[in-house]
Amino acid sequence: MATVVIMPKQGQSVESCILTEMKKKKGDTVAVGDILFAYETDKASFEEEAQVAGTVLDVFFDNGDEIPVLTNVMVIGNEGESTDEFRPGGAAAAEVAAPAVPAAATVAPAEVKTTAPAPAAAPAAAPSGTMSPVSPRAKALAEKEAVNAAALTGTGPHGRVIERDVKAAAEAAPKTTPLAKAIIKETGAALPTAGSGLAGMAKGADVGALKNSVYATDSEIKPISNMRKIIAKAMHASLQNSAQLTHHLSADARRIMALRKKVKKAVENGYPTNITLNDMVCMAVIKALKKFPQVNAHFLGDSTRNFSKVHLGLAVDTERGLMVPTVKNADDLSIQGLASQLKEVAEACKKGSIDPDLLSSEAASFTVSNLGNYGVEIFTPVINLPQVAILGVNTIVPRPKDLGGGVYGFVPHIGLSLTYDHRALDGGEATRFVKQIATEIENLEFEL
Repeated sequence: MATVVIMPKQGQSVESCILTEMKKKKGDTVAVGDILFAYETDKASFEEEAQVAGTVLDVFFDNGDEIPVLTNVMVIGNEGESTDEFRPGGAAAAEVAAPAVPAAATVAPAEVKTTAPAPAAAPAAAPSGTMSPVSPRAKALAEKEAVNAAALTGTGPHGRVIERDVKAAAEAAPKTTPLAKAIIKETGAALPTAGSGLAGMAKGADVGALKNSVYATDSEIKPISNMRKIIAKAMHASLQNSAQLTHHLSADARRIMALRKKVKKAVENGYPTNITLNDMVCMAVIKALKKFPQVNAHFLGDSTRNFSKVHLGLAVDTERGLMVPTVKNADDLSIQGLASQLKEVAEACKKGSIDPDLLSSEAASFTVSNLGNYGVEIFTPVINLPQVAILGVNTIVPRPKDLGGGVYGFVPHIGLSLTYDHRALDGGEATRFVKQIATEIENLEFEL
């Protein structure tokens, strides 16, 4: 009995996943526990294992496709079993069932073995208004392979261009470089019968890419990663759909720097928790949020969701891109517990094993982004909507300060940059809140 393999749902907030690598192809034998395909959510990576043994009867998607969760991805069973009933989408199923030639055409028994359609069986013209001359799957494949589907002779019902027509055209055409393919998609340039590259490969110059030979090799078109696409979309939506404003001030860092020295010495003597300056700032933020609950909230357009607990998001830089995991109920933790939890979620992000639900922008009630380790003195963080604010933490720099008695000296200050949604908070509220964070930093205390 055929068994369908679906795209798993990783967390309540995940609606679709990117198929990063199909490990098995049609016709492969599969054993229980074999890796079938690798996929990723917007931030985490996973692999799907086979739950049954058999043969891969069909695969419905390609590498790089974005697949809604719970959608059929492939079918495993015994050779000869039908997979039509499992194919996602009505158009796709119609193509599979479509005959290679019109029903009216007669094919001699000796011609059954040939793979090409009978030349005498010309497809009938498509009836006006009944269906598109190019099927959706054929259109998608044509765009991917830079094939002009409209110029093809279709072998589907009523002369419709279907997926196998595009595949045949792509196989017959010369191979193209990524640059040439991108230019064909952008300009609609015709694909040459033969290219000037190795083994006849079509290059950018063959499709009109290089207008000036002086600048022939100074650029390259490179696709961005799926994760970068998602980050770009989220950042653009945040700036487009909110009224963001940033206030900057600094806090006297002498207190937390002295505490950091004590922690280092304690760790050398066997203390189990390495409490960093970032951990101390995050603890100060939590204390300030408890005093300004209107900042510990989500803006919902005509209302706000105010949280009684602090769910703290922390921006983490990873090889795959920026991730913002959440430490739930952070206000219940001691400084030692907070440091451990922040380290744990950061490591999970770097390993790709973080729970996707903890990466949802709605999981956190407030976010901290620390660029101090990179020497950044001031920046404007972007709000992780629907949160109403985000704190940017800058590097520590010496600033002049009145030490009393007419004496001035340079004192280390840590920069704080609060971006807030002006639809949810007034400037006075935001200013008092970021000032409270500075006060908490300057007066932080904890036992080792």
